[in-house]
Amino acid sequence: MKIAASEGPALLAALVGGDLPDADGRFGPFGGRFAPETLMPALSRLEGAAREFFADGGACEALDRERRQWIGRPTPLTRAHHLEEAWGAQVWLKREDLAHTGAHKINNALGQAHLALKLGARRVVAETGAGQHGVAAAAACARVGLPCSVYMGVLDMERQAPNVQRMHQLGAEVVAVDKGDRTLRAATDEAFRTWVADPEGVYYLLGSAVGPHPYPWLVRELQRVIGDEARSQFAEQAGGLPDAIFACVGGGSNAIGLFHAFLGDEEVRIYGVEAGGKSLDPGENAASLSAGRPGVLHGSYSMLLYDDDGQVLETSSISAGLDYPGVGPEHALLQALGRVSYVTADDSEALESLAECCKLEGILPALEPAHAFFAARRWSAENPGKRILIGLSGRGDKDMPTLTAVGRVS
Repeated sequence: MKIAASEGPALLAALVGGDLPDADGRFGPFGGRFAPETLMPALSRLEGAAREFFADGGACEALDRERRQWIGRPTPLTRAHHLEEAWGAQVWLKREDLAHTGAHKINNALGQAHLALKLGARRVVAETGAGQHGVAAAAACARVGLPCSVYMGVLDMERQAPNVQRMHQLGAEVVAVDKGDRTLRAATDEAFRTWVADPEGVYYLLGSAVGPHPYPWLVRELQRVIGDEARSQFAEQAGGLPDAIFACVGGGSNAIGLFHAFLGDEEVRIYGVEAGGKSLDPGENAASLSAGRPGVLHGSYSMLLYDDDGQVLETSSISAGLDYPGVGPEHALLQALGRVSYVTADDSEALESLAECCKLEGILPALEPAHAFFAARRWSAENPGKRILIGLSGRGDKDMPTLTAVGRVS
């Protein structure tokens, strides 16, 4: 979908200025609140509680303290000298892999766990694909003292077994979903059903910048700490701003968290990297922006993958966290405005970049950000000598079963 040239500058200015989403939860033509009537009061309560929370200086100060003392923020900005030698560019990594629980997901989970308490929820449900959001939700709920149930597709449980064990250890119930595609989409479906059945007693701790309003906005606000930190750190350590930024995009929470602080800097090129899977043929990727079209999924109008009969396509990616047929509505708007370019890296390219980062930097990235590493390397070959910032959204311990299965570990 394209946005009229006359509308683009105003929409981007509204986004940068904090005026989007609008009162209807819309990011331009995208977003909204497409949900069962029984959930509308719960969504309205959540929006009201979230706006009160962000306006409450004491609550924000308490959350910032928890970020410092429990999550370990700010996470470092690391210069990757050996990748620089290989790529011919300056390379900087925003190290969300060093946050508590091993990924950016904890930023959102902790904030929403506090909101669940504010709303008087009796228990929390969450969905997970790669397991990182499930681990983060389990840890955050333990921190605030709420029981947590995490829905996870059985295929993802098999390939992300270490995170399943971590969720159990942190006290969460892991609910195996053996319906539909048995991955993240099916897990999200089941979590929504549980919430619909008891919208007052249950709090749905949604893990990405997707779903009905206010979730895309709420998750962005909780994840924007990544970009705010990175912008300040880059200016201090590198003197100025990066020439280009790269982050992987599934639902898109780590990417929108990193991108948002730079959207108003016209000189900064921004790239979201989707899972190209095996190919860009239908059913062989999870590239909603690169290969999809507008439609409604899980309560939001955005870009998604579906066939000519309107049936949502199954997806394919070696990275469980990117294996989702939709994307957050803010990303859909940024693509339509041309402010962010969305590209793909396939399974083999992600594996190649993961191995390179391990060998050259002594860092094991998750398979999700490995997609961003490949796209950054490809861009640096065409733009030598530039300064690149990559969102390293999580560590790859969880991916060891997958790496072993594909012969990358003996």
